[in-house]
Amino acid sequence: MNRRLAKLLLIVSGTLAIACPAAAFDFAVGADLSFLRQAEQNGMVFKDGTNAMPGLQIFRDHGYNWIRLRLFVEPVGQRLPNNVAYTIAEAGDAKKLGYKFLLDLHYANTWADPGKQPTPEAWRNLSHRQRVKKVFEYSRDTIAAFRDAGVLPDMVQVGNEVTHGMLWPDGRLPEHWRNFTDYLRAGIKGVDAGCGTNPPPEIMIHIDQGGNMARTKYFYDILDRCHIRYDVIGFSYYPWWHGSLLDLRENLAFAAERYHKDIIVVETAYHWRPSNETAGRAMPFPETPEGQAAFLDAVANVVMNTPDGRGIGVFWWEPAVSGRGGLNSRGFFDDNGNSLPVLDTFDKYTRPSRRP
Repeated sequence: MNRRLAKLLLIVSGTLAIACPAAAFDFAVGADLSFLRQAEQNGMVFKDGTNAMPGLQIFRDHGYNWIRLRLFVEPVGQRLPNNVAYTIAEAGDAKKLGYKFLLDLHYANTWADPGKQPTPEAWRNLSHRQRVKKVFEYSRDTIAAFRDAGVLPDMVQVGNEVTHGMLWPDGRLPEHWRNFTDYLRAGIKGVDAGCGTNPPPEIMIHIDQGGNMARTKYFYDILDRCHIRYDVIGFSYYPWWHGSLLDLRENLAFAAERYHKDIIVVETAYHWRPSNETAGRAMPFPETPEGQAAFLDAVANVVMNTPDGRGIGVFWWEPAVSGRGGLNSRGFFDDNGNSLPVLDTFDKYTRPSRRP
């Protein structure tokens, strides 16, 4: 059975087929665990029920088969550990447990997102042409470092939530589409070059706006006109910013049918207790442990039912953190490290049924 047919059968059935492990593994049950290693190094203990275990093992035991790790060029501040050495170490631990690995290249020294895409300090005074060359070289050398460490990514994001471009102000959108696409091409070519003789990873282009069809069409139509080569569309979907579950469903269906690319909701999250981030907003589920679990189940159902089997994964953003304020209430563990019901969401898809 080929990969596409297997996915179609899964969608028709409405579940991940437990009887077909290879097909089940095609669906990316993922988590961005970029802070996990730091949290554990700082003494945080995560528990599955009452059992203290390494965080990576806990997620693996609950069907998680992909890890996403962000990478900053030169992380600013001790609270951002995400340099090459740190990321290679966590990727290595994950690979030993059988995870696949998505590398999220921010092309910045700190957070890059729709509201900010800062150019690394060392690149700011370069000309556009020089900066394009630097993007290529950085991408090539970074991937080569992962290759040499035996942890070559299975997929790479060239940029993080690049709805408004990257490497501002030179690559800011909508003013500088040509510059932005120069950077995308350079990053993609650099990823390929860094693989040496190994098959290159799949390329994801990631925007936010998971529930916004108009923004999706505007962005990816231009990428197609500019002949940008990529394999996977990545969306962020946070319901307090990106619309309803119906908006998400309609946008994923639109994107699948228009662009014929696989789609991953590569960032999503929900609070298990009330948060200032969502105060005064109408939310689809209660901000409780049970509501958080119901939200993930609903998002997974939307993605699994994307037309033509194009919905291939869901990643929760930072489910294992400690001491990071509002992020804790989006996680899979309470303040004492005890697991919450959301951790069990994919058990029904990935754990064999008990015999009667």
